[in-house]
Amino acid sequence: MNEQTKQTIENLVNNNKCVLFMKGTPDNPQCGFSSNTVGILKQLVGNEFASSNVLENQEIREGIKEYGNWPTIPQLYIDGELVGGNDIVTEMFNTGELQTMLGLQQPERTPAKITISNKAQENIKVGTENMGNNVLKLSVDSQFNTRFSIEEPKSYEIVSEVGDIKIYMDVGTAKRAEGISIDWVEDLQGAGLVINNPNQPKPVNQLSCADLKTGIDEGKYQHIYDVRSEPQFLAQTIPGAKRLDKANMQLIETLPKETPLVFICTSGATSQGACDFFHKKGFTDVSNLVGGVLAYHI
Repeated sequence: MNEQTKQTIENLVNNNKCVLFMKGTPDNPQCGFSSNTVGILKQLVGNEFASSNVLENQEIREGIKEYGNWPTIPQLYIDGELVGGNDIVTEMFNTGELQTMLGLQQPERTPAKITISNKAQENIKVGTENMGNNVLKLSVDSQFNTRFSIEEPKSYEIVSEVGDIKIYMDVGTAKRAEGISIDWVEDLQGAGLVINNPNQPKPVNQLSCADLKTGIDEGKYQHIYDVRSEPQFLAQTIPGAKRLDKANMQLIETLPKETPLVFICTSGATSQGACDFFHKKGFTDVSNLVGGVLAYHI
């Protein structure tokens, strides 16, 4: 590692309370491990942490491995000290050690209240009767992807009990799983558990042109974004719409998650991708204009 690279790393580590060396950026992680670590930090400190995209600088990418004698990315530093990679950060988040390092309160450890139908309980017991010393674990990630697995128990897990069934989960899952109901369904596609999670954000709304116009008149839709190129945007758009450029993407990140967002394009196809992107980031009132600009001006 050359001296310039070392100095760059030292400046980042020593001049920021919390800095993450990662693949991609906090708004656009380029690997699952970086994405998970970013998600944990955002839960704790929002956007109040520094980051370095190692994919943009090969010398930093290799240098940070040498600097901390740590072979993988991401790497988290707090108060100038290496915390570790994704696995260690995740475990420390669940035990509360990470919160302590950041001067935050300990995580809530109240077990999630779960409802399981009798039929689902019967089938869960059948499926777990030979798991030995392993336990039934429920995972609900930040995108509300949900899965059951049979794993070795960890010391930090929270346990919800329904009758004779014990369900183990991490801190994040316990919060996202509060109030879920589990049923057993048999249909033409097969049989299996069905989980209803009331905490999951509602799907992207398909907004009609008439409803958009009404919402604009009523002052509901004040954040309308055109995802097309600048020439297309300048040629024709919708009154009050802004182009979804880098500055406006950063602006959206600062808005409350319940802010109504509307995305538009020429016909309503490309804008769906922008809707999905911000919906996955936790925005709960996201709409795609059906038919796009063409339909609006008919």
